[in-house]
Amino acid sequence: MIYSGKLHKYFAGISLSVILVGDLVLIQKTAPVLAETINTSVGEPVTFSCNDSEATIAAKNGPKVANGSARIYIGYQQFSNNKNPITIRFNNGIKAWCRDDYETTGDDGTGYGLYWNGSDVLYGIYSSTGSQTGNNFSRFASGRWLPSYGSGGGPKVAVIARINPANGQIDYATFLSGKKPDNGQTNSLLVNYLSWNGTNLTVKAQSWWFPRGTNTNSMNCSGSSPYQYTAAFTSDLRTMTSASASTCR
Repeated sequence: MIYSGKLHKYFAGISLSVILVGDLVLIQKTAPVLAETINTSVGEPVTFSCNDSEATIAAKNGPKVANGSARIYIGYQQFSNNKNPITIRFNNGIKAWCRDDYETTGDDGTGYGLYWNGSDVLYGIYSSTGSQTGNNFSRFASGRWLPSYGSGGGPKVAVIARINPANGQIDYATFLSGKKPDNGQTNSLLVNYLSWNGTNLTVKAQSWWFPRGTNTNSMNCSGSSPYQYTAAFTSDLRTMTSASASTCR
């Protein structure tokens, strides 16, 4: 009887240990993501897919915005002959949505910038090297400030997109590019910074050849490019409310 009692206590101890270990594993698996706030982020684009975990994407140190335990990342998917832009949201480490269908043509596009107010205002910055037949950004830009890539092809320009943060759907977009004054062809523009004041989206960029004024025509500039360029848009991206650039008018 004494032996049986000791044996019972022994197995009870083992059972308790198993329960404690099991609880520990459960806690580790469901530990919440640390809260943080990042409203704006522009940087070198990184590659990932909709199947990647948040840990995998975060380790690449690409552009992201965050509010609490919700995070949104932007980048591109590498295919054999081109890149397609991609944007993904995680809530507490769990994928909420992923969009890799914004632009699926042969255009060599990436995502490299975000602004998020942590609520209902989300903008993405994407690159485009020309418009090709199929699902391209121009289908979102109809009726907006600059509805297409424009003439020519090859120079990398920016696409600003207003995105629904709940599902990743693009509501509307506008192109933003430089413009050659001699032949009117599109030239390169790189966005460096985004900010939002509740009414207007301000974009700071570098423009090669001449940046565009509020009427979409090229400004008159002196000196050499790239020109340091600042433009402000209404929230619906229909109107550029102001534009300025170093040594330009």
